[in-house]
Amino acid sequence: MHKVSLNYAIATETAEGASGDLHHPLVALLDAVHRSGSISGAARELRLSYRHVWGELRRWEAQLDRPLVHWTKGQPAVLSPFGEKLLWAERRARARLAPQIDALRSELELAFAVAFDDSAGLIPMHASHDEALPRLRELCQARHKLLLDIQFTSSLESLGALQDGRCIVAGFHALENAPRGSATAAAYRALLKPGRHKLIGFVRRTQGLMLAPGNPLRIAGLADLQRPGLRIVQRGPGTGTRLVLQELLRAAGMPALASDAPVEVSHRAVAAAVASGSIDAGFGIEAAARAAGLDFIALARERYFLVTLAAHLEDLRVQALRAALQSPLWLEVLETIPGHTPDESGQVLSLRRVLPWWSYRRAKDVTN
Repeated sequence: MHKVSLNYAIATETAEGASGDLHHPLVALLDAVHRSGSISGAARELRLSYRHVWGELRRWEAQLDRPLVHWTKGQPAVLSPFGEKLLWAERRARARLAPQIDALRSELELAFAVAFDDSAGLIPMHASHDEALPRLRELCQARHKLLLDIQFTSSLESLGALQDGRCIVAGFHALENAPRGSATAAAYRALLKPGRHKLIGFVRRTQGLMLAPGNPLRIAGLADLQRPGLRIVQRGPGTGTRLVLQELLRAAGMPALASDAPVEVSHRAVAAAVASGSIDAGFGIEAAARAAGLDFIALARERYFLVTLAAHLEDLRVQALRAALQSPLWLEVLETIPGHTPDESGQVLSLRRVLPWWSYRRAKDVTN
């Protein structure tokens, strides 16, 4: 099977030869020969020399090890059966993919339009995976001249990246009412410093069990995860979702999942594993379960926060991000994502107020 690679060109709107179409030079040659009935006609149509067109056809025939054109002096040039099939196959594929190709081209054109705009900004962001983040990126790009360069990592890795200066905004999530002595508190406390780190409201979301459509195994809750032989997938160490599940199991007096349970890298990957039938249950966000057509049992509500340094709050890029989160359009976006609701979106929040497991040793810290 032959491999296909795609590339694109960047040109001004007035550049000669600029085209919004996806094409391959060989297919262009075959199409020109087919319509003109001659090598010379194809050369004129493509504004190339006869020698170049003839040489390219011969080169492609050698590379593909198939004849492409039948031509006898004094007779019209015609495509070989293989050449005709190649041209037909490309036309069929292009027709079927036209909407996706147009959407991709529009997305790239918009991205480059923002990139060439000196007033536009770029925010490096490391964040735990969430279905709302790609939608936020689209909104920021289209309406706020802001590009979000999002690297999806675990919650702990995201906060570490902010600490190391590898991003200016990080994203993490935690249970709403995790107790002070919880695994959540132990994991995040050392990475969040009052006065240095500032929380920005993002979303509340629902996590729970993803199950096969119709729930054929009649799983009702966490206790059923103890069934012998039940195939369970979990998230990797350091992920916020694994911490959430750990908290829920601990609160229910249940042991953690077996260390040899399979691990997936995202909520979508967990949903895909359950949808494939290779896994019986997984823990993750409702949006990913619904998108995969799965049954879902809600088990926890959590808050997803964006974090930046106090020094970055006055950065015009961060201000633009906050404006996007506070816009009516963002509220409309969240209405389309199952299990997601606004959560003081775009507001700067107090660590002490929204993280109940946080405590301050010194009175002066209470000013945060």
